Amino acid sequence: MQTASTDMSTKRPAPNRSRVTIADVAKDLGVTKSTVSRALNGYPDIAETTRLRISRAAERLGYRPLSHAQAIRTGRVRSLGLVLQIDSEDSARPFLANFIAGITQAASAENWTVTIATAETDEGVRETLSRLVDEHKADGFILPRTLRQDQRVATLRAQNIPFIMFGRTDDPTGCAWYDIKGEDAMRAATTRLASLGHTRIAHVPGGAEYTYSKLRIQGYREGLEAAGIPFDPDLIGAPSLTRQSGDASTRALLALPEPPTAITFAVDRAALGAYRAAQALNLRIGADISLIAYDGVPEGAYADPGLTTFAVNSRQAGERLATLLIKRIRGAAPEDLRELAPATLVERGSDRPPRLTPTELAQHLKHQSTI
Repeated sequence: MQTASTDMSTKRPAPNRSRVTIADVAKDLGVTKSTVSRALNGYPDIAETTRLRISRAAERLGYRPLSHAQAIRTGRVRSLGLVLQIDSEDSARPFLANFIAGITQAASAENWTVTIATAETDEGVRETLSRLVDEHKADGFILPRTLRQDQRVATLRAQNIPFIMFGRTDDPTGCAWYDIKGEDAMRAATTRLASLGHTRIAHVPGGAEYTYSKLRIQGYREGLEAAGIPFDPDLIGAPSLTRQSGDASTRALLALPEPPTAITFAVDRAALGAYRAAQALNLRIGADISLIAYDGVPEGAYADPGLTTFAVNSRQAGERLATLLIKRIRGAAPEDLRELAPATLVERGSDRPPRLTPTELAQHLKHQSTI
């Protein structure tokens, strides 16, 4: 699917007027046609102030490039690629609509388009990336949900195709990225729970293959250290991305001889599964057990009590990724295109001071199992 860019111009030439050319823009500004051409095509040897001045003049005069001629001249089709894996366990994440809206808005502001495709497997994603390059349908790609060992990165890096990651990867060589500091969020979640009086705090990670999961475990451990709480490997739950697996992981943690009174979750959907576990075990969220998660999915606001979470601005992420990818395609070094942004704490009712000690919680759960 290819989405056409929105025309951002405020003035258009009159219907009976001949088409505005690069020569017209050059004459208006008193510069050479070569300077105008290089500025409008994003060549890195043109200063940003000059590029903006020429772009604004072109917009004011109503200049519209002939896309096919521009593609022949520059080798670019002025399109950003996004390939989504539709069978992924969390592929239908709620952030997707806002994320794509941010990408298309930023692309439209530069008179670029966005080409979106889907595939069902890892191999299918890589094949689709290569096909879109071969068919000249995209100049570079946005890679969401990066893996620690990401074959998409290897494929594009080997072909010298520009890309930017929404996330990070173990080998940063040649990589540009925009990411949210999930490790800082998990550190803050852990110290927040400790400040409420919790001394037995667990963490439920996401999929082990994802870079974000590794980083959020790191943040959790840093939070424990900052709070002066020893790390206990038994308090790292089973990786969970869904309500069902979050339910199971929570039950396993609460079955420990000394269960946690608080749990941090790498993703909201797993945390929402903890509500099921708590109900089945006759526990009250926010009283008998506290939860803090990460993502900011809408469903968290409707849980009872609402889920305290660190939210991500998905639209802003899409905008920045598109903007940075266009710079990368125009020749900027990937090492100069690495940005990290914070998540935002959304305080609700799922995290409160503990009503029970870990020992008392264990006795309560033992009693429940005999009823």
